[in-house]
Amino acid sequence: MTELTLDVTPLTQADLPQIEKLDERAFGPGRFTRTAYRLREGVGPVPALSFVARVGKFLVGANIITPITCGGAPALLLGPLTVEPAFRSRGIGERLIRQSLDAARAQGHRLVILVGDEPYYSRFGFKRVPMGRILLPGPVDPARVLYCELMDGAFEGVKGPVTRAL
Repeated sequence: MTELTLDVTPLTQADLPQIEKLDERAFGPGRFTRTAYRLREGVGPVPALSFVARVGKFLVGANIITPITCGGAPALLLGPLTVEPAFRSRGIGERLIRQSLDAARAQGHRLVILVGDEPYYSRFGFKRVPMGRILLPGPVDPARVLYCELMDGAFEGVKGPVTRAL
């Protein structure tokens, strides 16, 4: 098999329709009922922290970062992380996540949360949020609520509801 030439670039407004189609293929119509989608409603992604991956002109992956507040503290929501099903297990998701976390750290952001699988995201520094420490708007499996400190101690004292950034 030939090696893919992957081009990872910051998200632009022009990418959003392609990302929507990718999310539809990967997650289906039920994605709109998920708690993380509620946090993103009406709040645009941070383009300098959100990235897309292409092979040639074909968009094969995307990672969206959205500003939120977590117990009143500014934070970022990672996701959705979406990779075209035919291109999974090739390191595309990992590259998108690392790019977003590195960019967020470089810009002085302190804390990122997400809803996802701990075994996958732990390699990037994500840990399970202690039960009841933060509250998301809507049903969510507490074992899937994860946080990553971009600066030591960023999650210390953070407690309460997670809301959209205004």
